[in-house]
Amino acid sequence: MTVDLDQLTPAQIVEQLNRYIVGQHRAKRAVAIALRNRMRRRRLPSELRDEVSPKNIVMIGPTGVGKTEIARRLAKLCGAPFLKVEATKYTEVGYVGRDVESMIRDLTSVAVAMVKAEEQAGVQEEAERRVEDHLLELLLPGPGGGPGPAAATPAADAAKPEAGNSTADKLREKLRAGDLDDRPVEVTVSAQQMPNVSILSGQGVEEMDLNFSNFSNLLGGKATKKKKASIKRARQMLLNEEIDRLVDMDRVSELAVERVQEMGIIFLDELDKIASREGRNGVDVSREGVQRDILPIVEGSKVNTRHGVVDTTHVLFIAAGAFHMSKPSDLIPELQGRFPIRVELQQLSREDFERILTQPENALIKQYTELLGTEGVELEFTPEAIVRISEVANEVNSSTENIGARRLHTILEHILEEVSFHAPDAKGQKITVTDQYVDERLAGIIEDRDLTRFIL
Repeated sequence: MTVDLDQLTPAQIVEQLNRYIVGQHRAKRAVAIALRNRMRRRRLPSELRDEVSPKNIVMIGPTGVGKTEIARRLAKLCGAPFLKVEATKYTEVGYVGRDVESMIRDLTSVAVAMVKAEEQAGVQEEAERRVEDHLLELLLPGPGGGPGPAAATPAADAAKPEAGNSTADKLREKLRAGDLDDRPVEVTVSAQQMPNVSILSGQGVEEMDLNFSNFSNLLGGKATKKKKASIKRARQMLLNEEIDRLVDMDRVSELAVERVQEMGIIFLDELDKIASREGRNGVDVSREGVQRDILPIVEGSKVNTRHGVVDTTHVLFIAAGAFHMSKPSDLIPELQGRFPIRVELQQLSREDFERILTQPENALIKQYTELLGTEGVELEFTPEAIVRISEVANEVNSSTENIGARRLHTILEHILEEVSFHAPDAKGQKITVTDQYVDERLAGIIEDRDLTRFIL
């Protein structure tokens, strides 16, 4: 759900995040304030607006506690272009791999897709009307009484008798009702474009691509071809082309670049993996190089993209990492200064697991109940079963690697394996999961610690 940012107070933002994420109130408050500050900045005079930069955030906490989900839900809430990237996928300039500027190009592509979808929705009605008129031209009889495509010209339309109006009205009604969906017609559509060819260069592969379809425009217009299809399929092909024709891609690119610069959010995960630990060398040199390359992007620089130049000064960066083997102070000082807000996310407790199973709008219990409901099976969990599942998840996380809420997925899949397998044959039945059933399904695994490490 996208909400008008101007109407959202920090308390309302936290309330919206609470619908999907359990706990972590400090992190929610931090991102809520950062989002509200964007609205406040837009209200400032133009001379001061450019001086206010976003206060980037570092989330510190183990995996599975909600770091990524907080950033993703925040972006969905305000309709901002959002990109999640891993810091470990980038390499220092001079090494083979992706350069850090590619994250801005990827974010711009996300924004272009968002704006294009919005523009397409705005021209959908006009495109449908044009396609309908075109299909009627193909269906109406020609001057000699024969069917179709030959009559789809202005001269042929002028030669039609007056009675043709009533024929057109009847055909239009049938066309809208879907009665003619199976009738074959021949339509003219654009020929499939040649694929882009990427060329590796110092600027990165993303910017150096040649589209051979552009050469056809230079040599005499856009290539087309005739294709036979049913009315139903022809309608969709023509609709897609008509929508593309009505959408102004230059305007889409301009709006997308503006949206990235004003509202863009990049979630930079695994930041701790590029932190240089004291007393280490070798590969850490490259890690520090990645930090130096990220620094100008976070500080604010201009990046060339195929849709225009993007200024990253006001892009919000939310970084995250477990920081088990390193700490934020291991980052280079300049990069530390660009992430002034640091929040620590807490490990999930048994009570948190219980709430995750039942309270969020996308609660796991609800997901499994609805999934099996599609097979006609009514699945029910007793309160005692939910408590027992939470206890097991907490116990396994404590005794093995702590993977947070993701442990619940593993446990539930194992508990419901038999039910899911036989669900097609149990249509109309009601299955109740009790704490005894949970213990039966997990008894041997929990008792064998070595087996627990492999199964759960």
